[in-house]
Amino acid sequence: MAKIEIYTTPTCPYCHAAKALLADKGVDFTEITVLEPDLRAAMTERAHGRRTVPQIFIGDTHVGGYDDMAALDRQGELDGLLQG
Repeated sequence: MAKIEIYTTPTCPYCHAAKALLADKGVDFTEITVLEPDLRAAMTERAHGRRTVPQIFIGDTHVGGYDDMAALDRQGELDGLLQG
């Protein structure tokens, strides 16, 4: 199983949707809440300048946001990525 990390904020509806999709897939993930400037800066650097949440990483792959992950799921590519 790939290591999954998701950067979020508490009130972001796309963050909640991303976490729900991952929960529906039955996978564990690490949630990093980026309310502090240092954490958001680390996320932005890791996400190649993307500042919006969520930012999702599966293994070594930067998936992007919820829309990106949902598109992978619709294309049938998310499950394989989650398996590592």
